[in-house]
Amino acid sequence: MTNDNKSKFTICEIVIKGTIIAMIITVPSIISFIISWIILENLISAVILGGIVHFIAMGFSLKISKNILIKK
Repeated sequence: MTNDNKSKFTICEIVIKGTIIAMIITVPSIISFIISWIILENLISAVILGGIVHFIAMGFSLKISKNILIKK
Protein backbone atom coordinates (compact mmCIF):
# COMPACT_ATOMS: atom_id res chain seq x y z
CA MET A 1 0.00 0.00 0.00
CA THR A 2 1.44 3.34 -0.97
CA ASN A 3 1.16 6.57 0.92
CA ASP A 4 -1.51 7.84 -1.51
CA ASN A 5 -3.91 5.00 -0.71
CA LYS A 6 -3.81 5.75 3.02
CA SER A 7 -4.89 9.36 2.54
CA LYS A 8 -7.98 8.57 0.42
CA PHE A 9 -11.48 8.17 1.81
CA THR A 10 -13.52 5.05 1.21
CA ILE A 11 -16.99 5.27 -0.32
CA CYS A 12 -18.54 4.39 3.03
CA GLU A 13 -16.70 7.23 4.80
CA ILE A 14 -17.78 9.71 2.13
CA VAL A 15 -21.43 8.65 2.41
CA ILE A 16 -21.46 8.79 6.21
CA LYS A 17 -19.72 12.17 6.42
CA GLY A 18 -21.88 13.62 3.65
CA THR A 19 -25.01 12.45 5.43
CA ILE A 20 -23.86 14.06 8.68
CA ILE A 21 -23.21 17.37 6.94
CA ALA A 22 -26.59 17.21 5.18
CA MET A 23 -28.32 16.61 8.51
CA ILE A 24 -26.49 19.57 10.06
CA ILE A 25 -27.80 21.79 7.27
CA THR A 26 -31.39 20.58 6.86
CA VAL A 27 -32.66 19.57 10.29
CA PRO A 28 -32.43 23.01 11.96
CA SER A 29 -34.06 24.77 9.01
CA ILE A 30 -36.94 22.29 8.81
CA ILE A 31 -37.53 22.43 12.56
CA SER A 32 -37.46 26.24 12.61
CA PHE A 33 -39.85 26.35 9.63
CA ILE A 34 -42.37 24.03 11.30
CA ILE A 35 -42.20 25.76 14.68
CA SER A 36 -42.49 29.25 13.21
CA TRP A 37 -45.40 28.14 10.98
CA ILE A 38 -47.24 26.75 14.01
CA ILE A 39 -46.56 29.82 16.18
CA LEU A 40 -47.00 32.59 13.58
CA GLU A 41 -49.63 30.84 11.42
CA ASN A 42 -48.16 32.60 8.39
CA LEU A 43 -46.51 30.57 5.64
CA ILE A 44 -44.44 33.42 4.17
CA SER A 45 -42.93 34.36 7.52
CA ALA A 46 -42.16 30.73 8.25
CA VAL A 47 -40.41 30.32 4.89
CA ILE A 48 -38.31 33.44 5.49
CA LEU A 49 -37.29 32.30 8.99
CA GLY A 50 -36.53 28.79 7.73
CA GLY A 51 -34.37 30.26 4.95
CA ILE A 52 -32.44 32.44 7.37
CA VAL A 53 -31.76 29.50 9.67
CA HIS A 54 -30.78 27.41 6.65
CA PHE A 55 -28.09 29.87 5.57
CA ILE A 56 -26.79 30.18 9.14
CA ALA A 57 -26.58 26.38 9.35
CA MET A 58 -24.70 26.31 6.02
CA GLY A 59 -22.10 28.67 7.51
CA PHE A 60 -21.62 26.43 10.52
CA SER A 61 -21.52 23.29 8.41
CA LEU A 62 -18.63 24.70 6.39
CA LYS A 63 -16.55 24.99 9.55
CA ILE A 64 -17.66 21.58 10.79
CA SER A 65 -17.03 19.89 7.46
CA LYS A 66 -13.45 21.16 7.42
CA ASN A 67 -12.90 19.35 10.72
CA ILE A 68 -14.76 16.20 9.66
CA LEU A 69 -13.20 15.82 6.22
CA ILE A 70 -9.57 16.17 7.24
CA LYS A 71 -7.97 12.73 7.16
CA LYS A 72 -5.18 12.25 9.67
